[in-house]
Amino acid sequence: MGSPSPPEKALLFIGTLFSNEDYYVEARQSLERIFGEIIMESPAMRWDFSDYYRDELGEPIYRRFIFLKNLIEPENLSTIKLITNEIEKNLSIGEKRNINLDPGYMTPAKIILASTKDYSHRIYLKDGIYAEVTLIFKNGRFIPHINTYKDYKDERYLRIFMMARKLLSILG
Repeated sequence: MGSPSPPEKALLFIGTLFSNEDYYVEARQSLERIFGEIIMESPAMRWDFSDYYRDELGEPIYRRFIFLKNLIEPENLSTIKLITNEIEKNLSIGEKRNINLDPGYMTPAKIILASTKDYSHRIYLKDGIYAEVTLIFKNGRFIPHINTYKDYKDERYLRIFMMARKLLSILG
């Protein structure tokens, strides 16, 4: 029988979707104030994988990833998701979001995303928040699962995550 052991600390990242750069800048400032220094930020990449956010965010939609220097305890992901939801709400006009913030974390073996939506491949954490393994690291690269979002299979994203994984090895 194995003994329980604490999880390794993880690299926190936030996937953002937006059409107005001003909201991105405001969200970025809030994230840095709350979670600490940003160690890496991806370029803005055109996001056209779905029409799901167009009515809410406008168009064109862009994706940027923000990676934070301070490593986190994985058990804090649900609290982090609630905080990012609050930032989204603060930047909303009425019920319409101007930015979408999706926190996740990376360990050497995987990338985990938080969600408020349950589905067959998601595990309940707490406070209405679920988590999913989105990418696994195997044979020197990240590999998607059957339910991985289309954009997270994109080679540009996979290259960004490989760079972030190198940062994690330095920070960890």
